[in-house]
Amino acid sequence: MTTIKIDEKEYDLDQLSEEAKAQLASLQFVDAELQRLNAQSAVLQTARMAYSKALTNALGSDLVFNS
Repeated sequence: MTTIKIDEKEYDLDQLSEEAKAQLASLQFVDAELQRLNAQSAVLQTARMAYSKALTNALGSDLVFNS
């Protein structure tokens, strides 16, 4: 017997209706996508900071050469 806890109540997965199982699968998919997108966002934010720092350094170098 496999159970799942929803709103502090446990449910036997085998006893859920097909509609409830479909809604649960959709919810699990959305949760997984949100986790994936949050991880991707963290990677992109890190890359953005690195590019911003590199740009600042490049602009500083340009100012030295243009002086």
